[in-house]
Amino acid sequence: MPADQPADRPDVFDLLVLGAGSGGYAAALRAAQLGLSVALVERDRLGGTCLHRGCIPTKALLHVAETADAVRDAAELGLTAQLERVDMPAALAFAARTVRRLHGGLEQLIRGRGIRVLRGTGRLVGADAVEVDGDDAGRYRARHLVVATGSRPRRLPGVEVDGQRVLTSDDALQLERVPDSAVVLGGGVIGVEFAGLWRSLGATVTVVEALDRLLPAEDEASSSALHRAWRRRGIDVRTGMRVAGVDAAADGVTVQVAAGPSGPTEQVRAEVALVAVGRVPVTDGLGLDAAGVACDRGFVRVDDRLSTTAPGVWAVGDVVSGLQLAHRGFAHGVAVAERVAAALRGTPEPAPTLPDRLVPRIAYCDPEVASVGYTEAAATEEFGADAVRSVTYPLSANGRSLVLGSPGQVKVVRRVDGPVLGVHAVGRRVGELMGEAGLIVGWDAYPEDVTPFVHPHPTQSEAVGEALLALAGQPLHL
Repeated sequence: MPADQPADRPDVFDLLVLGAGSGGYAAALRAAQLGLSVALVERDRLGGTCLHRGCIPTKALLHVAETADAVRDAAELGLTAQLERVDMPAALAFAARTVRRLHGGLEQLIRGRGIRVLRGTGRLVGADAVEVDGDDAGRYRARHLVVATGSRPRRLPGVEVDGQRVLTSDDALQLERVPDSAVVLGGGVIGVEFAGLWRSLGATVTVVEALDRLLPAEDEASSSALHRAWRRRGIDVRTGMRVAGVDAAADGVTVQVAAGPSGPTEQVRAEVALVAVGRVPVTDGLGLDAAGVACDRGFVRVDDRLSTTAPGVWAVGDVVSGLQLAHRGFAHGVAVAERVAAALRGTPEPAPTLPDRLVPRIAYCDPEVASVGYTEAAATEEFGADAVRSVTYPLSANGRSLVLGSPGQVKVVRRVDGPVLGVHAVGRRVGELMGEAGLIVGWDAYPEDVTPFVHPHPTQSEAVGEALLALAGQPLHL
């Protein structure tokens, strides 16, 4: 037993989790709820990237940006108001208050479930033991281990991040001023969220994306709708452009961009540049090789049960290749905890892990882009063009969307005479529609199964209902 471990604590835990982000703390909470003894190793703060440097502070600042836009547009609603300035330190304080409240609640949950929190950096020293370096230094053993160490911003080769002129998303969340101008390198989820945020707060914004459209993983119709909306907002979007170099100086940055591998370069000048080209798993230095845990390009290799190549070692969240979303990690953590409990008790294992295709995806830009299931292109490739049908319902025909001033659409994809395969939405607050959409797609519901249910009026959920009515051959307002 480690010297710093009290005698009333187990010397071998049922489950030991490396990392207290969304996936890690979810595994710990569910395992403790199922009666297992649990330890949670964390070198920083409970809640991980999502709570402290990702989802929550970003969405708090996006709410500030939405409010700024609402003030600018107040005259359209008959209100006399004027946006005098953006007090960025006060906005950061608002985000910090939100984080503190959630962090305090999470700490209470962890304490209340009797989970042992080990403060420090953990490293596997076998498939059943972890060495912790830090406040709770020592070697701890467990019947099962979970790797939940998350991810960090990906660096762009040849581009030096200095935290002042060339930023990662972590740096951008600490800026105590709104830049006059910004160039965002990457048109994925992180890039479009920060681009929209800075534009709403008054910055001139250029987005550079190497592929041929924004949010290239989304349905092409959603990407096009976002591009059109951003043209109206004055955001300069340059797709099909690679970054050839970034030069930082005391007064700003110069980004060299080019079309294709050998096309002529052009310069984009801005006060700051944000490198938003995705995230990479944090798996280096964890002792995975020595423990028999195989990796592929830094991601932990797992089977469909989230079990690694080392018996008794599991992996969840961003260290597992696929969607890097907090709610995916959370679902992973719960699933692994239930599998560990079943293994220790000899009971049947729970249902398989939900595939990434059924995990809702949301980009919280303005307008939001949200989806679950197959894109139309992916469905066509999988089942054939003659077997797939889609309907797009414009939010300009939806009363609630008109009140919100929200351009956009809801698109539903189905198999001909078969279930709904995907739901794709663009518009303000359409992320709230993905709960229902996820159930429809996940349960292989036919449009005809859903149309008898009533969507409340006036809500944006009616747009989903209207698209389903059309797919069922019963169009009402379309």
